[in-house]
Amino acid sequence: MTDPSAENPVLAAWQNTLARFGPHPAIFSPSDTVLRTFGQIELEASKVGGLFEELPPHSVVGVQIGNSETWPELLLALWQRQLIPLPLGDMGQTELAYTLGTCRAAALVTNQDGSLTVQRRTVAEEATCWPEPVPQFLKLTSGTTSTPRAVRFRASQLFADGENICTTMGLTELDVNYGVIPFSHSYGFSNLITPLLVRGVRLVVSHDRMPRAILDGLAATKATVFPATPVFFQKLAELSNAPELPSLRRCISAGAPLAKQAAGMFSAKFGLKIHTFYGSSECGGIAYDASEERNYEDGFVGTPMQGVEIEHGSQEAGPIQVRSAAVGDGYFPTEDRETLHSGRFVPADLVQRGERGLYLVGRTSEVINVAGRKLNPHEVEARLAEFPGVRQAVVFGVESVLRGEEPVACIAGDNIGREAILRFCQEKLSSWQVPRDVWLVGEIPTNERGKISRRTLAESYRAQLPNLS
Repeated sequence: MTDPSAENPVLAAWQNTLARFGPHPAIFSPSDTVLRTFGQIELEASKVGGLFEELPPHSVVGVQIGNSETWPELLLALWQRQLIPLPLGDMGQTELAYTLGTCRAAALVTNQDGSLTVQRRTVAEEATCWPEPVPQFLKLTSGTTSTPRAVRFRASQLFADGENICTTMGLTELDVNYGVIPFSHSYGFSNLITPLLVRGVRLVVSHDRMPRAILDGLAATKATVFPATPVFFQKLAELSNAPELPSLRRCISAGAPLAKQAAGMFSAKFGLKIHTFYGSSECGGIAYDASEERNYEDGFVGTPMQGVEIEHGSQEAGPIQVRSAAVGDGYFPTEDRETLHSGRFVPADLVQRGERGLYLVGRTSEVINVAGRKLNPHEVEARLAEFPGVRQAVVFGVESVLRGEEPVACIAGDNIGREAILRFCQEKLSSWQVPRDVWLVGEIPTNERGKISRRTLAESYRAQLPNLS
C-alpha cells in the first residue's frame, strides 16, 4: 500500500509535529490533567486502526464522539487506512439515519461508556467509487440550499485552512487552545483539531459548557486561546466573582454575529478583545478581525484571511466570491457548480464592504443560520404537519443576539396550544431545531399570487410580539 502521508499533507505535517514534540503534553482535561502526549496520540492511532481492518479504502466513516480526547488519534487512524471521516454532531435517530444513508457511510464510530465502538452498515458496492478527485474528508452542510448534503475535501484543503487560521490568528506551539465548541463542526475542527496536528497547538478537551465551569477550566489550564460562539461570551460576561485569566490572550467569536453590547460587556469585565471570525463549511476561514481595537460594530467580520481572496462587486451589499486553496471540491451527492467549484465558493450571505473591512448584512436564502448550523425550515414544517389539528405551518428565522438566528413557527390550526406544540417539537426534533416560539394564527397570509413570504411573516411576528399571549 502507498504511504498515506505521501497523499495527505496533514499526515505529513503530523509526522513533523510528532518529531518535534513527541514526549510533550498535547491534550489536557479542564482540570489540567494530561490526557495525551503527542507520542501517545500516535500510539493510540496505531491501536485504533485495527477497528477498521475490514473496511475497503475510500469508505465513509461517520464519527459521532462529541468532544473526546480520542478525536486526533481516530482521525489519524482513519486517514492511515485511506478512509473518509464524516464528523457528526448531536442529532436525532431519524436525522442520523438519513445523514449516514445520504453520505453512503459504511460505519459509524461512537464512544459510549468511554470506549470507541464501530457499527458496521450495509452499503452498495459503488459506495467507494468517487468522482475525481477522491475525497479524504466530508463536512456535513446544507450548502446554500435547504437540502442536507456533504462537502468533499482533500486533506490538502484542510491543511491550507489550518495554515490560514494559524498564520492569520498567530497560533503557535506555545499556545493552549480551550476546546468547548463542538469538534464535529467546521469551526471547532479547523480551529482546534487541525492546529494540533499541523502546528502542535495544544488542546484542552472540555465537555462542560456551563459558564462557571468554562471560566474555571480557562484558569486551571492557563489556556491562551479561546474560540467560542457569542452565547459563551455573553454568559461569561454575566457571571459574578469571575477569576482572573492572565494567560488568556486571544478570544475568537464565530458561528453567529457578535452583538456589540455583549462584546463590550465581556471586554469591560476581562480586559480582552473578542476577535470576530467569519467562515463557512465549504471553504473554511474567510475573514477575521485581527485588530486590538474594541470599537465593536454589529455585523463587522474583519478583513480577508491570509491565503484568501474575496471578490466583491461594489460598496453596496451583495454576494461575494471566495477563492483559496482551502475551498472544497464540491457537494455530494448533488453538485452545485454555481456555488462551489474549482476553488471558488459563493456564500449565501449579503456582504457590504466598509472602510474597516467586511460587514455581514443579511442572507440570500431561506436557510436559517442557528449558531452556525444551517436549519432547513421545511424539515421542521414537515414535523409540525404531523401534530393533530395543524392545518398549515411555516417556519422562519428571527434575529437572535446570542445565536444569530432562531426559528419561529407560524401555525394555523384548530384546538391547538403553543406549549403542546413545543413539547411535540422537543420530542421529534434535535434540540437546535426546536422553534423558539410558536405563533398561532387563524390563517397564514399570502400575497396576491397566493405565495407565502417568510420575510413578511417574520416582520409581522416581530410587530405582534407585545400582543402575544
